[in-house]
Amino acid sequence: MELLTDLINRGGWVMYPLLLCSLAGVGLMCERLWALRRGRVIPRQFLVSVSSLLDKRLYDEAALLSQDGEHAAARLVRLALKMIGRRRAAFKDVMEEAGRREAADLTAHLGALHLVASISPLLGLLGTVSGMINAFNSIALEGIGNPGLLAGGISEALLTTAAGLCVAIPTLVVHRALSSRAETLTVELEDLAADLMEALAAPEAAA
Repeated sequence: MELLTDLINRGGWVMYPLLLCSLAGVGLMCERLWALRRGRVIPRQFLVSVSSLLDKRLYDEAALLSQDGEHAAARLVRLALKMIGRRRAAFKDVMEEAGRREAADLTAHLGALHLVASISPLLGLLGTVSGMINAFNSIALEGIGNPGLLAGGISEALLTTAAGLCVAIPTLVVHRALSSRAETLTVELEDLAADLMEALAAPEAAA
């Protein structure tokens, strides 16, 4: 803690918004890592059980199984079971709208995480500029006879640059990984919606 306080003091005022960015980034990463766990979105055992019940046309049992689930897959199954026998076009429209809502939930807060990754190096650059200004102001006031003042400004510049990169790099990496996971889960939800439509929608009338 003492080391952190010393670095903040040496880095200047820019270190405070960088610290806030790092805390926000950690919080957002933890929240998304928890929210995008497969068990909270599409539990494998649930899919196996529901598929087996739908194949046997045991719709009441499938509804009961999905009733207690608070994950995206259960919500899609509950919605699909309410539309058994609907025409395919109407079924598709409803399921696509539900899929869009679920996809929006999966990508929630990823934009904020990307903002943290984007703004942190800019704050570091701002600190670099501020540190260099302080260094040149020291030269203007004291001349080059006091290297300690010059070194303080350069130290501030380098610390904020390093701090900005230390926040931005891991945040950007985790953002990319979470975005990829959200895309994968979205595709799997789309596949589930298509399977439900095939199993429960009324067949198209023969031409």
